[in-house]
Amino acid sequence: MPDHPSERKSKITASRKLMLKSLMLANAQEQLAQETEEKEEEKQRVLEERMTPLRITGLSFSQLQELCRELHEKIDIVDEERYDIEAKVTHNKREIQDLNLKVFDLRGKFKRPNLRRVRVSADAMLRALLGSKHKVSMDLRANLKSVKKEDSEKERPVGVGDWRKNVEAMSGMEGRKKMFDAAKTGSAQ
Repeated sequence: MPDHPSERKSKITASRKLMLKSLMLANAQEQLAQETEEKEEEKQRVLEERMTPLRITGLSFSQLQELCRELHEKIDIVDEERYDIEAKVTHNKREIQDLNLKVFDLRGKFKRPNLRRVRVSADAMLRALLGSKHKVSMDLRANLKSVKKEDSEKERPVGVGDWRKNVEAMSGMEGRKKMFDAAKTGSAQ
């Protein structure tokens, strides 16, 4: 006998499951058909209550005009009610949509605090990441190459002169060729 509940085999065979599913679907279809039939009957009952049959026979012209006026008034009242209900429905739909957006925003976003720039040393960062048990010290500046300021200034040729001559000399293809030749001779040395 298996110990774990997920290892147990299902007691229902595949054909039995299929038969049960088909029975459930048939039952659901019957209930749906019955529900739509009940709704149609309810609609007919409400219409019969609200709409009384008209008796036009034996009425004079003035009585027919009065009947038409009454019907127009009833139609106007029903149209106003329909318009009011539609306005309420659209208002409620907008409100539901806004509330759904608010719920989505609240669920998806968190208020982020304004972050301040904090100077932290490498040791403090490692201590924060690894915990206080690991005491590792790293001197990141020890591995850096030292560069003297005087050496970098000597490498740059200082040419003090008329800047217009330099621009004229470098313009056009001759200037580009001079730069290319100067780079070639500098790398050959």
